[in-house]
Amino acid sequence: MRHWSVVANIIQILCDISMNIDARGPQVTIRSVDPASQTLSFVLWNCDLALANALRRIMIAEVPTMAIDLVDIENNSSVLVDEMLVHRLGLIPLISSNTKDITYTRDCNCTEYCENCSVVLNLHVRCESDRNRDVTARDLVSSNPNVTPYFANEDDPGVVICKLRKGQEVRMRCVAKKGTAKEHAKWSPVAAISFDYDPHNRLRHTTYWVENDALSEWPVGPNGEEEPPVDPNEPFDYNAKPDRFYFVVEGTGVLDPKEIVEKALLIIHAKVVHTMQFLQKMKW
Repeated sequence: MRHWSVVANIIQILCDISMNIDARGPQVTIRSVDPASQTLSFVLWNCDLALANALRRIMIAEVPTMAIDLVDIENNSSVLVDEMLVHRLGLIPLISSNTKDITYTRDCNCTEYCENCSVVLNLHVRCESDRNRDVTARDLVSSNPNVTPYFANEDDPGVVICKLRKGQEVRMRCVAKKGTAKEHAKWSPVAAISFDYDPHNRLRHTTYWVENDALSEWPVGPNGEEEPPVDPNEPFDYNAKPDRFYFVVEGTGVLDPKEIVEKALLIIHAKVVHTMQFLQKMKW
């Protein structure tokens, strides 16, 4: 609890330095949650742009997930070359809710990989019929029931890895490891994050390319309904700063969007605590 109070105080100090924030500190309003499309929409307000952007960047690149990183190919007689096949395997989303139980390979004592830092998924498919056979993520057999390919529903056939004709075969051993999108985009838990502020461009951070009329050529988005429009006669405030940010988090299915946001906040917390500890050790 002490760490959480320290983080709240630091965030409040950072916000107060840059703008006039009231005593409540950063606030969040949930707008909508759609489990079917793996999206979460929320508004972060009463905080600074730096904090909101840090949350966005951490959700994209620093929340750990599982992804196939090593592939040992025993047989591949499909039309796809080995490199293309491995690339497609690496982009298959794997459910990553229990990454806390898996160690980073760089922190493990094993030589290459072991059950503590990786999960093995076996793939063995041979086409015996005259019709082409789709090899999909459902053909992957995982050694860990908690780390399996993501499927939207029971009828979802899964990501197509390759196609086989009669007599063709793929046999390989895939090793999934824990990582972040700072290393490779395949570890990113999000497909996209929509990040918007100042929908009426009151702060003039955006310069529109206009032929005739800016309002007709650049219509205000749905977020503009939550803020008052700009008065053409209103004097420009050079000291104004954004304090309301609109997020839409679209997950890939490896993590629930709510879990993505929560883990990103915990990472911000850890960074602030680490900085505090470092500063306390310094001799001023």
